[in-house]
Amino acid sequence: MTSEQLKHKSIFKYNTSFYYQSTIIYFVVFSLYLIIRGEIVDNSYTLVIKDPILYFLAIIVVISIFALILNLYKRRYIEIDQNGITFVNRFKRKEISSDKIGSIRVTNKRNPSQSKGFQLIILKLKTRKRRLLIRPTDYENYDELLKRIQELKLKIESK
Repeated sequence: MTSEQLKHKSIFKYNTSFYYQSTIIYFVVFSLYLIIRGEIVDNSYTLVIKDPILYFLAIIVVISIFALILNLYKRRYIEIDQNGITFVNRFKRKEISSDKIGSIRVTNKRNPSQSKGFQLIILKLKTRKRRLLIRPTDYENYDELLKRIQELKLKIESK
């Protein structure tokens, strides 16, 4: 790759902070419930482990840890450059050139009072009936992602 191509290439990593936060919150709730549910008898503390709510919370904690590890292992990100968009994870790379993109639409752009969490980038491909949906808040630096998508949109519309 030339230095000109590297200058116009942007990489946006998948944001895993939600998984970290939810795992920590679930673990804290599990721990607090475990402590509160215990019994103090004759100056000694005993845990009550035969509780269905405790089992349910433990299952939630295990599932959230599994989801966190899985998303860290996949290592997903999006590359946007002059030629198009590339979806990358640990196992595969899917390149979509700008020639194959029919249109790009960004929802909720007109109403700034709505949360950015509801924004979607909709890619209509020429070779595929179904549209590709990208939620920009799922990626780090989503304002820059939206800016790069708008640049790509202008390039496609000018053709």
